[in-house]
Amino acid sequence: MNLQMADFHLETERLIIRNWCEEDRGLFYVINSDDRVMEFFPFRRDRAASDHMMDRVRTGIQEKGYGFTAIALRETNEAIGFCGLADVTAEDDFTEEEIEIGWRLASQYWGKGYVTEAAERLLKFGFETLDLDEIVSFAVHNNHRSLAVMQRIGMIRDPERDFDHSVVPDTHPELKHHHVYTITREAYLSREENQQD
Repeated sequence: MNLQMADFHLETERLIIRNWCEEDRGLFYVINSDDRVMEFFPFRRDRAASDHMMDRVRTGIQEKGYGFTAIALRETNEAIGFCGLADVTAEDDFTEEEIEIGWRLASQYWGKGYVTEAAERLLKFGFETLDLDEIVSFAVHNNHRSLAVMQRIGMIRDPERDFDHSVVPDTHPELKHHHVYTITREAYLSREENQQD
């Protein structure tokens, strides 16, 4: 699957899921530097590093047809964070190629169900368009907000796959241990059928 950047466009009741554009740079910087948003990450990015990362993410979405896509309000097309599917980058922690679903949202938009809404649509995209067999997600063991989203979208914890993140430095031991959640295509389709009954 190789979608062009301009072609990546998914919608939900309140959101547009799309690639990043120039107008999103300020928001992208905020979600990569704000202490509340980045509470469970060991690094913050300055504006130059944030811009570089956005360029890399945007190009990756253009080339692969998926990635950590922007989520924007339908009414204004204003980006509020990201939610997307991406190749797992913690290579040392996973023995096989995996696709993860992940998110990051500006704090003023927390508590409104936006991430859950976007994640549900991206699971559909992952299983029905990208034809994936499984999608994983992981977060620091006490990142209860993210773990709750995983549960709400039907993912199940797999304790045997929990791991200490190899990229997290020893200076932040409290951020090392991650819980892993998964959902298979079979489980997703069964859940969809049950919701329609």
